[in-house]
Amino acid sequence: MKVLVTGASGFVGRALVAQLVALGRAEVLALTRQTPAAPVAEATYLAGNYLAWQTQWRPALAGVHTVVHAAARAHLLNDRAANPLSEFRKINVTGTLNLAAQAAQSGVSRFVFISSIGANGMQTAPGKPFTEVDQPNPHNAYALSKWEAEQGLLRIADETGMEVVIIRPPLVYSCNAPGNFGSLMRAVQRGRPLPLGAVHNQRSLVALDNLVDFIVTCISHPQAANQTFLVSDGQDLSTTELVRGMARAAGVPARLLPVPVWALQAGATLLDKGDAVQRLCGNLQVDISKASSLLGWVPPVSVVEGLRRAVGGALHEKTI
Repeated sequence: MKVLVTGASGFVGRALVAQLVALGRAEVLALTRQTPAAPVAEATYLAGNYLAWQTQWRPALAGVHTVVHAAARAHLLNDRAANPLSEFRKINVTGTLNLAAQAAQSGVSRFVFISSIGANGMQTAPGKPFTEVDQPNPHNAYALSKWEAEQGLLRIADETGMEVVIIRPPLVYSCNAPGNFGSLMRAVQRGRPLPLGAVHNQRSLVALDNLVDFIVTCISHPQAANQTFLVSDGQDLSTTELVRGMARAAGVPARLLPVPVWALQAGATLLDKGDAVQRLCGNLQVDISKASSLLGWVPPVSVVEGLRRAVGGALHEKTI
């Protein structure tokens, strides 16, 4: 079986290519903007601008059974585009649907799309996790572009018979995780005091190893066809618990200051950092019972082990 992975040099794509090669079940075609400095042995790499609306995919799609579309214009904290939604749509909607339409025409059997939990919304009420049947509520331009791509993919599936699988992960973490998780992990490792000792929220995360394992499951599982799935580690944490878990994994004390959430929110409002505090202090839980019941999937890596690998890997990279 031949599997094409877009975004193969990215955070998720790189790990997926490595896992597929390690399993030895498929011939892997890895698409990247530039050939990576350290490509995965036994994968075939193609470098180029593959996300434009006019891209001709036919040569790359020859003989491909499954496409895993992990490439995207990601959510940017300091997006300076005049019209961010338009820029997201060019890549995440038009580019995705161009690829999917040509994949269907080329006889690709299954298209696995890495979407975002942002399609569901920004936060959940306590004890009421997101599910796949909830009314979508994209909360920013990035999330809206992902949800619009989902709708287009489902139309293509209905019109052509190509199977589509949609995966909506929450925050994905590993040793080289970008964004807030990476910043928080570095702060914990350096022993910085953090005002997060009184945050009693609940958030779902997914270790990169768990997400990759789930994607591999969705590549071949017959029951995954034309389904949308939420995925996580299956154990939710408060931000306070997350920091303590990071500290234990790093072998350092957790320097937590019990600052009330209302005070954090007030300070963030003054500094125009409200979204950042929401991500740290708000609830965002997902229910993975559909993945469990329909696919028999159980996260292979526990939260404790996931944090150990994330922190251990970061320490290893620091010493090289």
